[in-house]
Amino acid sequence: MSLVFDALLGGLVLAAAWRVVATPAPQASVIAFIGYGLLLGLAWVRLAAVDVALTEVAVGSGISGLVLLRAAAGEVRAAPAGPGMRLVAALLSLAVTGGIAAVVLALPDPAPTLAPDVAARLPETDLGNPVTGVLIVFRALDTLLETVVLLLALIGVWALSKDRDWQAPPAALWPGAAVPVVFLARVLAPIGLLVGLYMFWAGADKPGGAFQGGAVLAAMWLLLVMAQRATLPPARSRRLRALVLAGPFAFLATGFLGWATAGVFLGYPPGLEKPVIIAVEVAITLSIAVTLGLVVLGPPAEGGRS
Repeated sequence: MSLVFDALLGGLVLAAAWRVVATPAPQASVIAFIGYGLLLGLAWVRLAAVDVALTEVAVGSGISGLVLLRAAAGEVRAAPAGPGMRLVAALLSLAVTGGIAAVVLALPDPAPTLAPDVAARLPETDLGNPVTGVLIVFRALDTLLETVVLLLALIGVWALSKDRDWQAPPAALWPGAAVPVVFLARVLAPIGLLVGLYMFWAGADKPGGAFQGGAVLAAMWLLLVMAQRATLPPARSRRLRALVLAGPFAFLATGFLGWATAGVFLGYPPGLEKPVIIAVEVAITLSIAVTLGLVVLGPPAEGGRS
C-alpha cells in the first residue's frame, strides 16, 4: 500500500506540474501552482523531510502563491509564445532534468554525507533538531545570506513604486471587509498566532523553525489586513524598518561577536550556544514575518491606507 500511495502521489505531482505550465489562464495556472506546492510538501513528508515540507507549504506554495495571484490579477497581456519558443523551453527543461538525473545516478554508493559529523557535534549546541543545527550553526553563513536575500527582495518590490509614493502604505489587499473574511480573521488569527509561535519555538528540537513560523505569522497578519483589523504601515515607519532589519542585523552582530567569544565568525559563546541561537531566531522570525507580509502587500502606492 505504501508503494501504491507513493506512485499515486508522484503521478499527482506530475499532473499538477503539467497543469501549471499548460494552463493558458494566469490565475488558473497560479492556483494549480499552489496545489502543486501542497502535493510537493506531502511528497517531502513521505521522504521524512518534514522541515522541508513545512517550508514548501508555507513559503514555496503559500506566500509565493499569494504574490503570484496578485501579479496575475494585475497582469499585462502579452503575445503568446510561438511554437519555436515553446520547443526551446521544452528542450531546456528536458536538459535540466537529464542533468540532475545524471548527477544523482552518478553518486557513489553509499552517497557521501556529513550526517555522522553533524550528529556527533550536535549535542554541543544543545539543539535536538539536526536541521536547525545545520542552518544556524554548521551552515550559518548560508542562513545569514538567505535573510539578506529576503531583504533585497523586499527592496526590489518597494523599488517598483513611483518616487512620490515610495513612503506611502501599500494599496489595499482586499476591496472591502467582507463578512466571511472578518469571521475567518476572528477565528483563525488567534489559532494561527499560536501555531506560528509553536513552530518557531519547537524548531530547536522538532521540525519547524524561524522560516516556517515566520511564514505562518505573516499569513495571519495578512488575514487581519484583509479583514481590516490591522492597518497597513507606511514604508517610512521606523518601527517597520527596524523589524525588517532585526533578523539580518542580529545575525550579523552575532557573527562579529563570535570573533571575540569563540575565535571565529558566526561562532557562539561556549556554554551559551542555545540561548544565543534562540535570541537570533526570535529576531529572524519577526523579520521574516514582516518582510514576507510586505512582499505580498506589494510596493507603496498612492491611496494606500495608513
